[in-house]
Amino acid sequence: MKKDIPILKVEDLAIAIVPRMDHEEDHEEFWDTYLLNLKDEPIRSVLVNSTGYGEIDGEPRKTTTLRYFWEEIGPLEVVKIEPVQKAVLRIANEYWVSFSYNDYLYDKKYVFVPGSLDEMNFTEIPFLHRKGVMIR
Repeated sequence: MKKDIPILKVEDLAIAIVPRMDHEEDHEEFWDTYLLNLKDEPIRSVLVNSTGYGEIDGEPRKTTTLRYFWEEIGPLEVVKIEPVQKAVLRIANEYWVSFSYNDYLYDKKYVFVPGSLDEMNFTEIPFLHRKGVMIR
């Protein structure tokens, strides 16, 4: 029965969107998205769906949904998900993450709402030693 299925909360996992540094290629046009495994153990069968949606200049916009897969992401490890064009930062950027950990399948949706990718929301991103916006 449905009531017998435990609902476990995703912990120690984060998504960060970080501007590229001046010396990196296309730094004026792109930012990068990262998945951070903050656990002391690996996570497995990691699937990330990314999409953007909202309005730009009064016109509804939706990006293509992209999917990324990793068999395993090690403990305290960061993986780059994708580059994001600056123009798309003005709409909502959604990342739906599913993964297996301790024989349980977890999933969580991370949404960077329009306006959240502002410098006033920057924080130090663990392992990257750079500033950006992170959702745990």
